[in-house]
Order: sequence, then structure tokens, then C-alpha cells
Amino acid sequence: MIDHYRALFRQHSWLTDSLCWTVVQPLDEGIALDDLLWRLNSGRDPEERVMDDPMEVAMDEDLALLYVFEGDGAYGFLEGRFGDPLPDDLLAALSEGARVWTTSWGFNRTSTIAYAGGGRIRARIDNYVRGQQIDDVPEVFADFPVMLDGLDREDLVGRQSAAFAFIEMATGVGVEGDRLDGEGCRVIVLDTPALWP
Repeated sequence: MIDHYRALFRQHSWLTDSLCWTVVQPLDEGIALDDLLWRLNSGRDPEERVMDDPMEVAMDEDLALLYVFEGDGAYGFLEGRFGDPLPDDLLAALSEGARVWTTSWGFNRTSTIAYAGGGRIRARIDNYVRGQQIDDVPEVFADFPVMLDGLDREDLVGRQSAAFAFIEMATGVGVEGDRLDGEGCRVIVLDTPALWP
């Protein structure tokens, strides 16, 4: 699975610069995609658009946008422009009645991977991309350092790929490259994004 994400990042190299990938697994059938998008948009309904080459449009029009992926009763949200981690209060709010997995990295290669459930953050690991030693591994992330141990510390794309592979193994939701650019991409435009206060 790491190889799948290596290929994805090779095809869409802009993802290796900055992104935030979040998967929400609702535990309550009453939590729908619209509810989660409402939370991500600071309590407002976001706009859904179909556009060609969304990241180019986002840069030209200064838009914050999300790609949405679905699978196994869970929803994935990919933001590929800012790369900031979810604010703690938003991560906690998303996890009300749900499990949430998220990873992010920025241009300076700072990175985080976190897990939240029941309205609170349960575990976090910072700076895994730059190859730093991970001490005191939270139990929920026990397999993640094992995945990283098989990679060279300088293999930054491999370490990014491992985070995506880990979250996909935990949630069943992954990212397919054919949905990221080209013609007719469905995206969610955030008008008051909680992701970037």
C-alpha cells in the first residue's frame, strides 16, 4: 500500500509539499457527510463545485477546497493547499460520535498524525516525516513506527506514503489519483474554513 501512495505522490507531486488528510468514521448513523462538511466550514453549508484542475483554480482564486472520498461508512477529506493540521477544537468536534484519523505536513516538512474519538484527541505523533525517532508511541499508533522503520530516514515521500497507508488500513478509506485533477472534479469550497483560522 505504501507503493500505491508513492505512485500517487509521484503523479501529483503538489501533495508532497503540503496537505491535510482527514478520515472520519461516524459511529452514529445520524452523522452524514453534510454534517461533517458543516463542521469543517465553521457552521455554514459549504459550496459543492465541479471544476477543471481544482488546485490551479484554488491558487488563482485564493480558495480553500476539499476533495471528498467515501468508503465503508467513512468519509475522507483532502486539503492540498495549506497543509496545516486540524485545530485541536475542530479535531475534537469532528470526533463527537466518531473516530477521526488525520495527518498533515507543510512546506517546511513539519508533520503530524493524530487520532481523536468521543470528542477528544486521544493520540498524536509530531514530526514523523523528517525521520525523527518516535518515542512513547501511543497504542493506537503501534503499527505506524513499524512501517516507518522499514524506510530510510531520508525517504520523506516514503514516510508520507506510510502515513496514508496507515490511515487507509485503519479506516478503509484511501485516495485515488484519478479524482484529483483534470476535467470535472467534484470539490467542496469552504467559504469560512475552520481548517485555517
